[in-house]
Order: sequence, then structure tokens, then C-alpha cells
Amino acid sequence: MSIPELTLAPIPYFWPRERVFAFYAAVRDWPVDTVYLGETVCPKRRELRPADWAAIGQRLEAAGKRVVISTLTLLEAGSELGALRQLCRETRFTVEANDMAAVNVLARLGRPFVAGGPLNVYNPRSLARLRAAGAERWLLAAELGRDDAAALAAAEPAMTLEVLVWGRLPLAWSARCFTARAENRSRDRCGFVCQRDPDGRLTRTRDGRPFLNINGIHTESALTQSLAAEYPAVVAAGARALRIVPQAEGTEQVVAGFDALRHGADPGATTAALAPLAPVGTCNGYWHGQAGAAELEAAL
Repeated sequence: MSIPELTLAPIPYFWPRERVFAFYAAVRDWPVDTVYLGETVCPKRRELRPADWAAIGQRLEAAGKRVVISTLTLLEAGSELGALRQLCRETRFTVEANDMAAVNVLARLGRPFVAGGPLNVYNPRSLARLRAAGAERWLLAAELGRDDAAALAAAEPAMTLEVLVWGRLPLAWSARCFTARAENRSRDRCGFVCQRDPDGRLTRTRDGRPFLNINGIHTESALTQSLAAEYPAVVAAGARALRIVPQAEGTEQVVAGFDALRHGADPGATTAALAPLAPVGTCNGYWHGQAGAAELEAAL
């Protein structure tokens, strides 16, 4: 069984500029192979400009990391499409396409790319079309599990399958900003209130159970998907890259835990060690073909 890459997803939350720089300065010493950079949620979040992301990428690259620039997931204006075209044309890093506009631009430029999870690849035909357009790797859609991953990886063995092994599940993007709405603000006059929530804002059901996590226009699961216990099954399904989503606290320990798994650590013990790092709790239901919020025994 080959050792998979560890990858670090883009920061999904709106962190202050200084915090972003400090985070990636630390990442240079972490055992991750690939780092995804950029703003993927809201075009109003402009604490960092393209030149800043390029500078961070160059420093990570000098530290031996592969760098990928991720695109916005929901484009709503002509200016955003123009910025996308400029990014795809000018960056020297590989690009992760998170919507079909990016796929179209990258295919026209003849640039290989990463097919992001929001593209929602559910069948071999879709995956083959992305490969023909230039995709060299792809992220398994959040709702798919072990059996789907294995079938799709077998259908396109030349492409690198990446699986989200730690992080809240990305569930939806909307033209409306739920964080602004919760503060009785319009999206146009949001005041960047999402910066008050470095891990998003937890919502609960009326009986108090964790339900969803709102992050501006982005809706996530409240629970953190942890596939540490399923590590052998994830690799056996064909995953050659394991993605970890940054969170406000504990990301370094999560990376260390999955790095230990790559080098023979016990999945059960690692799962127990990582569990306290999930802000609300963990889940793995989608991986087992069940409700995403379920927590099931690891498959042997």
C-alpha cells in the first residue's frame, strides 16, 4: 500500500491578514505535501490580494510544498469572472477549479488543474469529461463514500483521488450571507461580521443539538468529518491524497496525527487522540453510505 500525500485545504474562514500569514509561516514546517491557497467562499474577503497569495505560495514552495491556488466556489458578477480569468492566466501555480467557469477557462488555456469537490462529480462519465478538459486530480464530493470513491478511482486510475479526511463537510453555498443575516445586516453592508467567527458560527436545533455551521454564504456541517479510523479503507479505495481543512485551533496536531497514520500508527488510537480537537464532535456517515452526521464503526 503506497503512502498517500497529505494536503491542506484553503482556509474556509475569514481570518485577519496577520493570522493568515502566521498560519502559513508555521505550515512550512508541517509534514504536508500540498497546500491549497486562496479565498474560496466570499469575494468580499479581500484582506489578501493575489500578490499576497503568490508570496505565501513562493515561501511554501521554497519549503518543499506543492502549491495550488483555489478559485471561488460561487461566482456572481462579471468582475469575479474577470478576476478568475486573470488568475488562471497569470498564476504559475496549479489551479483548483471549484466551479465550471474555472474549468472552462483552464481548459481553453490548456492548463492542467485540480477538480474541486464543489464540482460534484458523481459518476465516471463526469469524471472522464473533466479529465478530457485537463483535470489531473479530483476531490471526492462530500456526500460520497467508500464504494463511490473506489468505483470512480477505478474508472480513472490516471487521476489522483483526494479525500477529505478531517474537517467540517462543505454542504452548500448561497447568494445570501447567513452570517450577515444573523446580525440583521444586508450582504452589501455586512461589515465583515464573519471575521468574528474564526471557526464559523454554530447553529443548533430547537432541542439544542449541533446542526449546521454558517460561514458567510457557506453552510457546513456542525460536526467534523474524521476518517482517521477508516485510514486503511480510504487508501484501499484508491485515495492518493488526504485533505485536512484548517480550523482555528489544533490543525497542526491533526496534521501530525494523519502523518503518524501514514507511518504505521494505530487508526483506533489516532482517532481517539484526534477526537478532542473537533470543535463540536466527529462524524463519518457519508463514508459509510449513511447520513452524514452519523458516527459509525470503522470498516475492516
